[in-house]
Amino acid sequence: MLDKVEIKGYKSIKELSMDIAPINILIGANGSGKSNFLSFFNFLKEIYKQNLQQYVALNGGTERFLHKGNKVTSEIAANVQLGVNGYSFLLKEGESGFVFAEEVLSYRNSSYFDGDLNINLYGTESKLKSNTKPRAQYIRDYLDSIIKYHFHDTGKQSPFHHTSNIDSDHFLLYEDGRNLAAFLYGIKEEYPKQYNLIVRTIQSVAPYFSDFYLQPNENGNVQLFWTSKYSSTIYSSRDLSDGTIRFIALTLLFMQPKLPSTIILDEPELGLHPFAINKLSGMIKSVSKKGTKVILATQSTDLISYFEPEDIITVDQIEGESVFKRLDSENLKEWLDTYTIDDLWKRNIINSGQPNS
Repeated sequence: MLDKVEIKGYKSIKELSMDIAPINILIGANGSGKSNFLSFFNFLKEIYKQNLQQYVALNGGTERFLHKGNKVTSEIAANVQLGVNGYSFLLKEGESGFVFAEEVLSYRNSSYFDGDLNINLYGTESKLKSNTKPRAQYIRDYLDSIIKYHFHDTGKQSPFHHTSNIDSDHFLLYEDGRNLAAFLYGIKEEYPKQYNLIVRTIQSVAPYFSDFYLQPNENGNVQLFWTSKYSSTIYSSRDLSDGTIRFIALTLLFMQPKLPSTIILDEPELGLHPFAINKLSGMIKSVSKKGTKVILATQSTDLISYFEPEDIITVDQIEGESVFKRLDSENLKEWLDTYTIDDLWKRNIINSGQPNS
């Protein structure tokens, strides 16, 4: 379970130490640094996949990753705490990319062992994959599960309309939803009760929706088709509204039988009807009670209105540095008797994370 993230020198984040609660909703203006925080998890996964050099080179070079560029910052440091296990690294800028000054596995349990193990010294790629220590396996298991989901593309060539294979694409939901059909098919076959619950949840937002029509061809490939309560026609995913197909993807993400340990999302509220946002908030709360931690960025005051102050982190950029602040019910107590969280934000009583900050 992800308990804490510490970052130094990464993009707009000069220094950050954040305890990860069950629900972590980042709200702030465009360019405040919300997406940079979410992108750190992509960065972390590329490091683990031993793809650091290529990833950095294809995304603007080291200059784009160092806080305010290499004239101000020369290294990136991070620490991820997963219960008693921890993973940290220190990257320094070399002549042709980053090098590891440190890559450390830690274990914090005084009843057994308490210590750090540096597994990398001036290598250009991570050595976590090949390490045989038990703590390395715990960390690998978590990093394997990291996926930052984005369901923004709903155009004619959207990943939602892609064909997927029921044998090879049913294990986990892909970050852009391109295997929706195969993933749904797998749930229908193995977990029919959960599948029926997913269908009913979609019907609550789209009353005309009857069911999915999932018919693999002879090669096991399937596309997303559906039926209406009011017609015998079989419809394509292209016949769904942008908001409806996004809600389908979100419902599948939050109601899948085997939940990931962490769900990371960027602006999931895009295109959703207010009632769908209400349903989304309920699904977020539900998975957080089952042990899944949710980290998401939003600009929706409608979405934050359903959550407690401690679930919300405001993000401001001050002199080129992202500043993160988790709200506190105690400090807002006198206001919360009269106003909701979104009211306080709109009225500038919560003055951090504002669009014009």
